[in-house]
Formats: sequence, structure tokens, C-alpha cells
Amino acid sequence: MAADFAEYKQELQRRMDGALESMKKEFQGLRTGRASPALLEPIRVEAYGNVQPLVQVSNISVAGPGLLSVQVWDKSVVKAVEIAIRDSGLGLNPMTEGQVVRVPLPPLTTERRNDLVKTAAKYAEATRVAMRGVRRDAMETVKGWEKDKKSEVSQDDAKRWTDEIQKLTDQSIKTVDATLAEKEKDIRTS
Repeated sequence: MAADFAEYKQELQRRMDGALESMKKEFQGLRTGRASPALLEPIRVEAYGNVQPLVQVSNISVAGPGLLSVQVWDKSVVKAVEIAIRDSGLGLNPMTEGQVVRVPLPPLTTERRNDLVKTAAKYAEATRVAMRGVRRDAMETVKGWEKDKKSEVSQDDAKRWTDEIQKLTDQSIKTVDATLAEKEKDIRTS
């Protein structure tokens, strides 16, 4: 059963790492003053009768320190791309030149920086909640193993495993907190 727990623990680590990666991806969409194609990647565009990610209808590149360029592949979608960027909630005002949508990044105000920090904190809290959910499920699984007479899991094994699960969770949440602190610093200083 100990070998099974080692595999189970790896699965828990994978799930917690997945939650962390998801948060990091969300963080990429938070503007920090530097132009980055990742800023526009979460935007979805109404095109061809359904909603699609911006990256599936265009190519996003950095045209300068404070300017993104969106090369739209199909002329009929240009207006929808411009509207999607404007309505994204990122505070951007795109300008269209043919099939290229230029997106200047205005300097961040203190108020906007504070809003971005709050948004980052919400993403981090959602990640912590997801990790605690993984921990809760794991604890229930270990209790089930302990109660199941066929599994031959002793109270000592169950206690040791729940301690390991808690350590794994604490370590993962520390990583979330450190990543959030780094992103806050990035938002406030860029």
C-alpha cells in the first residue's frame, strides 16, 4: 500500500502544480506596463459564428515597448477583433490599419495598478482554494483506506500520510504566495 501512496502523492503534486500553472497563465493576462503577447491571449473573439481565442484568428506580436500588433488573418474578422480587445476589460484602445490592429498600452495609473493587484490576489485565492480541495479529497481517500479492512492501512500509516499531504499542501500554497508577491511587485514597479 505504501507504493500506492507514493503514486497517489505524485498525482496530488501534479494536480497542485496544475492549479499553480493555471494561476501563472492568468497572471500573464494582467498588464504590467511592458508589452507582451500573453496580455491578449485570453481574449475571445466572435468569429465565424462562434467564440474563438484571439490567437486562432490572428498573430500577436510586440511592435515596440508599449505597443502590440495583432495581424488578423481574415479581413472579415478585423472589426470583431478590435471590439473584443476594446471590451476585454484591460483598458485598451486598439486602432485598425487594414488587417493590422495596433494596441498601444497606456501608462498604468496608481488606481489601475491597485485593481490589477486585487485581481491577482483573487486568482491566487482561487488557486489556494483549489489546492485545499485537492488536500480535502486526499485526506478523505486516506481515511477510506484506513477504514477499509482489505487495504491493511494502519492508523500510523494513515497519520503519516495525512501529515505528508498537509506538508505538500503547505509547500504548494507557499509557492502560490511567493508567485503572487512577485507579480504584485512586477505590477507596482513596471
